[in-house]
Amino acid sequence: MTWTDLLSALRTHGLLRLRAEDDALSLSEPLTGVSYDSRRVQPGHVFVALKGQHVDGAAFAQQAIDRGAIGIVSTSPRPADSRVAWASVNDTRLALAHIAAEFAGHPSREMRVIGVTGTNGKTTTAHLIAAIFEASGAPCGLLGTVGNRVGQEVREATHTTPEAPDVQALLRDMVDRGCGACAMEVSSHALSLQRVAGMTFAAGVFTNLTRDHLDFHEDMEAYFQAKRRLFEMLPRDAPSLINLDDPRGATLVEMAGRPVTYAINRPADITTGPLSFSLDGLRFDIRTPRGTLHVRSSLVGRPNVYNILAAVATATALGLSFDEIESGITALDGVPGRFQVVSGPKDDVTVVVDYAHTDDALRNLLETARPLAEGRLITVFGCGGDRDRTKRPLMGAVAGRLSDLIVITSDNPRSEDPARIIEEVQRGITADTRRDTAQRILTVVDRRDAIAKAIDTARAGDLVLLAGKGHEKYQVIGSQVLPFDDVAVAREALAIKRSNSGVV
Repeated sequence: MTWTDLLSALRTHGLLRLRAEDDALSLSEPLTGVSYDSRRVQPGHVFVALKGQHVDGAAFAQQAIDRGAIGIVSTSPRPADSRVAWASVNDTRLALAHIAAEFAGHPSREMRVIGVTGTNGKTTTAHLIAAIFEASGAPCGLLGTVGNRVGQEVREATHTTPEAPDVQALLRDMVDRGCGACAMEVSSHALSLQRVAGMTFAAGVFTNLTRDHLDFHEDMEAYFQAKRRLFEMLPRDAPSLINLDDPRGATLVEMAGRPVTYAINRPADITTGPLSFSLDGLRFDIRTPRGTLHVRSSLVGRPNVYNILAAVATATALGLSFDEIESGITALDGVPGRFQVVSGPKDDVTVVVDYAHTDDALRNLLETARPLAEGRLITVFGCGGDRDRTKRPLMGAVAGRLSDLIVITSDNPRSEDPARIIEEVQRGITADTRRDTAQRILTVVDRRDAIAKAIDTARAGDLVLLAGKGHEKYQVIGSQVLPFDDVAVAREALAIKRSNSGVV
């Protein structure tokens, strides 16, 4: 790809704002890559200066040039003293996405990419879809919160949906390694910030929409509009898999070119038979226009029924066989940090780690756990700092209503005072005349101590939920990112509890 090719692509998408100013040496010289971080620029790169809320990346253009960039794409005009090729565009994020797709050779056109969006359930649904494709004999990549799987290699994920050049590079690696499909979580941030613009999706999945990310989106309507963009991107013949039990589902059905609906409580294309719940998993039938499937899954709880329905709707709409679908669902043992049981047969209490970090997700988690608990339901959770503060009392209210004992602690406090976050959570817990509210609420700022306290306090038959961080292997306190793993900490506390009770 040359600078001339790049300009042609920008013109095709109507992104050039001013006449491009070119350095003659750059016109035919091959570009070696695209960067949006001036610190990662290498010789021959084009640097796309993203314009953020507070900083214009054009301020770092000279740093990029010093590192070898031979072209700059920016919303700003070319400085008088600059001697590199320069393109001024209307939207640097949209330009970055299209340039990245061109550099990678549009890998999404060479495989079936299934985009999964919604507030809750994206990770598990994407894992289920990937498992079904794998069972069909088609290697399937995976992009999402827990990690990015390319062939048999799992790479760490820093965002649910990475920036456009990183997405495109991962998809290209998947194609080159023989993947015929990719199940991809698509966040509202990614859709708002154009990270998936220029991609071709074979299908789009809508799980649900509940309160979250209102520190980023103006309100719930803006949040929904961001999610809606995925379905506006789909080719008219690509299926839109839509949860009709969610109030926003009907709106998506109206605008989708090929809607396929799923639900538990409403008539839909994909529905369930009688449901059976236990800690051992799910057993139920799924009715589809093609016939009935028999689901056997080690996943637990009603939310996972929706995730399985979404995956089945996707697979049937894309023509996979019932045998492949049933085998794929059965093959998925679980997803890290998603109702992950970390206690063992020698423990007299059950301990579950889950990523639930919104009031709706916490409610679903507690309602799933309640019938599975022989004794009390003990909930350990906190709320992230520098994020949507409005959900803190809402999460407190849910925990207060549905838990027997609550341990409020830190999540990722970031730059905020964790004690203040805990106070805001407590405001949602109203006095309960049936029970002594004060006696069933503990506040322990240190998360490790909170987990240890909850497990030590638990009696035989109790179920302890550790909510909020799930698969994460770190905790952000101030400017530090410290190693922390709920699963490992819980297992340490369980080992101490067994030792103290004389169980080896």
